[in-house]
Amino acid sequence: MFKQLWATKHPHAAHEDANGLSLRRYLGPWGLTALGIGAVIGGGIFVITGQAAANHAGPAIMLSFVLAAICCAFCALAYAEFASMVPVSGSAYTYTYATFGELSAWFIGWMLVLEYGVSASAVAVSWTGYFLSLLSQFDIHLPAALVSAPLDAQLRPTGAIANLPAAALVLLLTWLCYVGISKSSAMNMAMVVLKTGLIVLVIVVGWKYVDTSNWTPFIPANEGPGKYGMEGVLRGAAMVFFAYIGFEAVSVAAQESKNPQRDMPIGMMLSLVICTVLYIAMAAVMTGLVPFQLLGTDEPVVTAVAAHPQLGWLRWVVEVGALVGLSSVVLVMIIGQPRIFMIMGRDGLLPPVFTRIHPKYRTPHINTVITGIGIALLAALFPLDILGELTSMGTLIAFAAVCAGVLILRRTQPDLPRPFRMPMAWLICSLGVLSCLALLSAMTMHNWMLMGVWTVVGFVIYFGYGFRHSRLRGQ
Repeated sequence: MFKQLWATKHPHAAHEDANGLSLRRYLGPWGLTALGIGAVIGGGIFVITGQAAANHAGPAIMLSFVLAAICCAFCALAYAEFASMVPVSGSAYTYTYATFGELSAWFIGWMLVLEYGVSASAVAVSWTGYFLSLLSQFDIHLPAALVSAPLDAQLRPTGAIANLPAAALVLLLTWLCYVGISKSSAMNMAMVVLKTGLIVLVIVVGWKYVDTSNWTPFIPANEGPGKYGMEGVLRGAAMVFFAYIGFEAVSVAAQESKNPQRDMPIGMMLSLVICTVLYIAMAAVMTGLVPFQLLGTDEPVVTAVAAHPQLGWLRWVVEVGALVGLSSVVLVMIIGQPRIFMIMGRDGLLPPVFTRIHPKYRTPHINTVITGIGIALLAALFPLDILGELTSMGTLIAFAAVCAGVLILRRTQPDLPRPFRMPMAWLICSLGVLSCLALLSAMTMHNWMLMGVWTVVGFVIYFGYGFRHSRLRGQ
């Protein structure tokens, strides 16, 4: 039995199995790049940038973004090699199955629920805040009981009923995913173009009002653990690293890519480069418009713009950009989660209902509905505090597994065709694993306890159903 738990699936077998799940191949390199940008640009540029600058790095938040991008690039290269070698949906789950075996694959798949499903709920909750702020510009105020979670971070009742705007957003985007990748991809492309254009507008217009004296000192003196100085820059890098989460969402759309071996590495790396440039430029403008100490708010971009009367009109642009940006993140995550469940169902680890494809839309329709309802319930009932940290931990664990998996396959399957072969794999993958472990080590004991509970629930499902119905074990 113990040996069966670590049985691996050959990458070619994963590819052959995927051919039985006929999804519509609609996405080219630009569609995949837009998918990556849609997943990445959201809460990071609209929330995390200001908080990391105010509380950790100061103007050197620009340097923090560079460091975080380098760490993220290690993982992106590993994902790109795997995606070109195993061009099927499933992301880190599929890659882990080919290297570490079934039990590890289930564990990583369960972690991906945090990265996609739970993070979609968290972003939807953030969306509500910007939505209410925009409504307030028209003097429209919704009842507090209908726009906030009924539970607080300690799971105590708040007196509210539900966060209905967040749930409504999730259900609307779930419908888009239900009717097909072409429609949801077109919507995502439109949102990416719009929000990127708005961000560029803020950067270009705001640059004229930048006061470079706000960048001095570039690295403020250390005021305590993780606050300013180089220690603060590194702490800021750890914080903004999560602003890059989402680029690997490209890999879960492999079976809807026209030429996955060629286009997925392009989509992942290009989306990462574009997002890095936009993050650094926006950080420069924000810290140049106002002293960085003022940016520790829920709407730091609005704070920076509102400090200059000449930019009052730009506040509307920021509010709309935030709503569009966060919406596209939720959309991409809803696209990704059902496709991971679909692959797990194909392997027998989840019930067959998760593998059913709509005869007209060619989407995993029942799977999408189940996922959408689950995400909507989480967004309606739980606050952002509970959803955020688990998302980050699950993502880092998945990233580390993919980096390690590339090294293992280089050793165990050296002759496998690799249309994209990352350079200096031993160095880059080792740095990727170490970077992820370093960030995980910064998590609190409370976070690890929650992760332990989540892991136990996952293993109960696996040994209660997946272990007995595994296709690999039945062969």
